[in-house]
Amino acid sequence: MVQYLKSAKRTRESETRFPTKAVRAMLDEIRAGGEARVHAYAKELDGWAGDVVVGPEQIEAAARVLPQRLKDDIDYARDNIARFAHAQLATISDTEIELKPGLIAGQKLIPMSAAGCYVPGGRYSHIASAIMTVTTARAAGVGYVSACSPPRGKGGVPPEIVYTLNICGADQILALGGVQGIAALAQGLFGTRPADILVGPGNQYVAEAKRLLFGDVGIDLFAGPTDTMVLADDTADAHFVAWDLVGQAEHGHNSPVSLATDDAELAQTVLKLVPGHIDRLPAFNRDNARAAWRDFGEIMLCANREEVAQCADRKAPEHLHVQAADLDWWLGRLGAYGSLFLGAETTVAFGDKASGPNHVLPTSGAARYTGGLSVLKFLKMVTWQRADVASLRDLAQVTARISRQEGMEGHARTADIRLEKYFPGEDFDLAAPFAGVKD
Repeated sequence: MVQYLKSAKRTRESETRFPTKAVRAMLDEIRAGGEARVHAYAKELDGWAGDVVVGPEQIEAAARVLPQRLKDDIDYARDNIARFAHAQLATISDTEIELKPGLIAGQKLIPMSAAGCYVPGGRYSHIASAIMTVTTARAAGVGYVSACSPPRGKGGVPPEIVYTLNICGADQILALGGVQGIAALAQGLFGTRPADILVGPGNQYVAEAKRLLFGDVGIDLFAGPTDTMVLADDTADAHFVAWDLVGQAEHGHNSPVSLATDDAELAQTVLKLVPGHIDRLPAFNRDNARAAWRDFGEIMLCANREEVAQCADRKAPEHLHVQAADLDWWLGRLGAYGSLFLGAETTVAFGDKASGPNHVLPTSGAARYTGGLSVLKFLKMVTWQRADVASLRDLAQVTARISRQEGMEGHARTADIRLEKYFPGEDFDLAAPFAGVKD
């Protein structure tokens, strides 16, 4: 039975607040007022009265101001992310199969025409989110990619974000954040094309705007606060485990982090280390991490590694980091996570920034039923079929009989007429096969 050495004071369910009314009102106003209303919101909410469209001069200035080392680092991360996305793309392909003689069906992969990528701003410059979204869309073959990110003070969008979005292939960059940014991407304002899909992380207002727009446009996933879980045994380094928890807790005050282990000594050591590690962070990061650990942090002591794995599958965390022996066993056993990090040599921060797999991942337990952002999100897997006369004898009869059993006579007639045309004078049994009670 699992023993909690530290329990969360709050749960993601109790903390979930959807600002539905406010976001819906903003979307309705922007839909009616267009670019003028977006400008008004930008001035009101971001304090930005400058140009919304980031022009060539700003892009060139961003490239000039950034040090070469940072540019090289961005190139390193972009290369890894692009190569992984292309490798994913290579695992799927157009397919054709002859199901029965003369009955041919297939699938075709069609990239979306336009994607809108949201890059969070605020106190952190999310360089990695710019790379993850735009690079992956381009690898999938999306024809047009627009992006937006909140302006920061009078300087507009930070130069590192502008530079990254540009080199990753964004066709248009907008200095917009929040609901107004999402609405502009969705509607195709400021010279952009209306997005077929909206992707990228953001705060609760961004997430709710995407949720409310879903259906009119596609979205990557419903995102909540980032969450991380570490699984460890007696081979783990307690300092590594503690720092890996703290490093993810700095995302935000409501970012859950947890440890599940079958080693009591490790659990107790980590429990003692975490507060001290938090104290070593800068003030803002420290406040976030302290609140996250206090309210959402958990340490679970389990009887054995199978019970540890069961804890992980129940939580279905966004990030799951195994620091234990026999990594192949864990890879084969674990079944619910956004992204899996195997071994102490890796860390979630590698995946967040530069290692290759995408960091836009399912949160709040959604990893039970979905994966994260990938080239697949930007592709429509459509199907097609073709039938020649040789296949019609059986196919049309079966279709007619099933249709009549369902009570759909119009469907049945579309099959009947083909039998009449191609097999004139032949007698077919096209009645419903079962005279049961119908609704």
